This record gives sequence, structure tokens and C-alpha cells, in this order.
Amino acid sequence: MDCKEHLARTTVRTAILSAVGVTLVFSGGLVRADGGYPTEHAGLHVEQLGVVPAASMAAQVGMGDHILLLRRITIDPGGQIAHHSAAETPGVVYMESGAWTEGRESGEIVHRAGDTFIEDADTVHWFFNRGDEAASALVCDIKPAP
Repeated sequence: MDCKEHLARTTVRTAILSAVGVTLVFSGGLVRADGGYPTEHAGLHVEQLGVVPAASMAAQVGMGDHILLLRRITIDPGGQIAHHSAAETPGVVYMESGAWTEGRESGEIVHRAGDTFIEDADTVHWFFNRGDEAASALVCDIKPAP
């Protein structure tokens, strides 16, 4: 192969790789920090199912600056939940369908339909749906009042 042919192949290869990289970045699928975790949500749907308002939280448990919230969170195939902390939002998660892969600094855990896990003061994590179908969980947590 002569120099001109090598240069032409290298140029085509570079153009293809650049196009793939731009597509992945703009699709939201691979927006990650240096730590390998996602920094943006992608393919995420949140449905509020119920809320105990701050006034009731104050009267019942003395937490008037918080609400108790029940949501269904669904991640599409290939979707993700960004890196976040539960330090101020304790909660319980029940996997309703499919599977979420939870990432933590210590590694990954797969949560499947029927599994329950907690989010406590030490929880820092992110999630991926690596399956072929949408995966949903019921999330009940205490959040600061809006």
C-alpha cells in the first residue's frame, strides 16, 4: 500500500470513528464522568403515585420540611440514572419488573423484579438498564419539601 492509499484509509477511519463518537454523545447513552458513571439521565420516566405533604409530615412525625413520596421509575433499554447520593433522601426501592444494574464505587449489583433494596445516608450510586425491555421500580423516599 502506498502513502496516498494509507492516508485515504486513515482519513476514512477517523471520519467514521468521529461520527460514531458524536452520535453516542448526543444520544445521551454514554455521557459519563471520568469515574465511568453516567452524569445525565437517559431513557428515564418518573410517575408520581402519591405524596404525604409537608404539613402532614410536620403534624405526624415532626418533619415539616420534608415530604414522603411514592414514585414508579422506569428505565428504557439502554437507559440510565445519573450518579447521585441518597444522603438527604432515604428510601426503599422495590423492583417491579425487569432488572436494573446498580453501580457503586465498589462494583455492580443487579436488582431483578421482586428484589428490594434501601438507599441510606451512605448510598452513592447510579443505574443502567442493560436488558431488552423497560424495567421499573416503586420508590418510596423522604425528600426535602419543594
